[in-house]
Order: sequence, then C-alpha cells, then structure tokens
Amino acid sequence: MAAGAGAGLAAAFNAPLSGSAFVLEELIRRFDLRNAVAALGAAGSAIVAAQLLTGPEPAFALAALPFPDPSDNLLCFALGVVAGFLGVVYNRVLLGALAISDRLARVPAELRGALLGAAIGALAWFAPSLAGDGEALIQQTLDGAYGLGVIPLLYLLRLVLGAASYSSGAPGGIFAPLLVLGAQMGFFFGGLWHPAAADPIAHAISFAVVGMAAFFTAVVRAPLTGIILVTEMTESSTLLLPMLAACFSAMAVATMLGEPPIYDSLKERTLAFSETRPG
Repeated sequence: MAAGAGAGLAAAFNAPLSGSAFVLEELIRRFDLRNAVAALGAAGSAIVAAQLLTGPEPAFALAALPFPDPSDNLLCFALGVVAGFLGVVYNRVLLGALAISDRLARVPAELRGALLGAAIGALAWFAPSLAGDGEALIQQTLDGAYGLGVIPLLYLLRLVLGAASYSSGAPGGIFAPLLVLGAQMGFFFGGLWHPAAADPIAHAISFAVVGMAAFFTAVVRAPLTGIILVTEMTESSTLLLPMLAACFSAMAVATMLGEPPIYDSLKERTLAFSETRPG
C-alpha cells in the first residue's frame, strides 16, 4: 500500500520525492526502512514510466522569481496564519458537504450525480479552465492572468464546487483542489501586501507558490510533503524559507483551533460508516 500510494502521487504530479514523503509523513507517520525503500523505489520507477509518456517538464511553468527579502519572510508568517484559518474552513466545508450527502441518501445517487454533473458541465461549457482538477487554473494564477478583484470569487466557486464534487461519491481526490485554493489565497495576499516590491505581479506569484504549500499543510498537516511537492511541481527552490515560515504558522494555527487533519477525519468517518452497516 505504501508503494502504491507513493507511486500514484509521484506519477500524478511528476514529483517523486513528495510521493515518498507523503507515505512516510502522512500514511505511516514514522520512518520505517522497509516501507521507505518500497515507497522510494515505487515512486522512482513510476516517474521513469510517466516521463516516457508525458516528458520531464514540471507540472507548472514558472518564470524565474527573485529571492525573497526579509520583509517577505515575515509576511509569510502572516500568510500561514491566514492559511491556517482557511484550512479549517475548508475541512469543515468538505465534511459538511459529506454530511449533507448522507442526509440525501434516499435520493438516488444517479439523480444527485446528474444534477451536480449538469451544474459543473454548464460551468465547463462557459469557462473550461474553472472546471476539472484545477491545474489549468493554477497555471493561470501563476501567470498572473487574474486581477485581485476576481480571485475571491474564483476561490469561493472552487471551494463550494470542490466540496460538492467530492461528496458526490464519484472517484476523485483533494490534492489538486487544495493546491488551487492555496495558489489563489497566496496570490491575493501577495497582491495586497507588496511593500517596496519592484514588480507587484511577481510578488503576488511568489506568494501564490508559498500559499500552495501553506494551505496544503493547514488541511493535511503534512508540511514536509507540502514544501517538497510545491518545489518539485514548480522546479523553484528560491522560496524554501518563506514556505517553511508559512507552513509553520499554518500548521500551528490549524492545530491550536483543534481541527484534525482532513485524512484523519475522513478515516474516522469511513470507520464509523463501516461499523453501522449491517453484517
């Protein structure tokens, strides 16, 4: 299971180290030599096979970013606080959507899926980049394609539709949707606070990269995985210190608010559901 999880994450995001880190940090939660070797080997071979089909390019194309100055490092502590609060909101919205789905269990799943699919299909018809897993939306955010006035609306739209899609029971995950929200949050924050920045757009893009790692950390509570994942997906290591600062405060805030990691909550929900099933 550890090998499969590491390989799947590595191949999906072209990120072999983060696949292995996720297994050790989140799934196993300890360094076990046997499982570490399995995860690393599977992630490495998965990347080799995937790159034969898709090429070696990173998941996101990112222009060269300037090294952050000390004020940006301090701002990233504040960004992490925001990410911590919003991560708690995300977890509760997702679990709330699942609870609503449970209460609608008498409605045929096909009907619920058709209604939700129709709504998302209409969105995809008029704005294709806003639907799907969100990789195109992340790339557009990293390109600075959206004004600050639009970002909050996109954030709310993706938050609601992402939770609704996950609660439908259709196969899907939360990794890519998390990164979308983190990028939008960081871009908006960096666009609002750019003291003495020579290029405000580049400043906002830098914070979008940091925001992905911080929001992932707040929700999943796996900071090393978040930092490595974003670094591998963007092939940019200039923001490691800001990411460390933001992930620290994001994890601290989410933990102090008493919100468990999302995968812990989902596991408890699955176990409770299995115990109530007859037989």
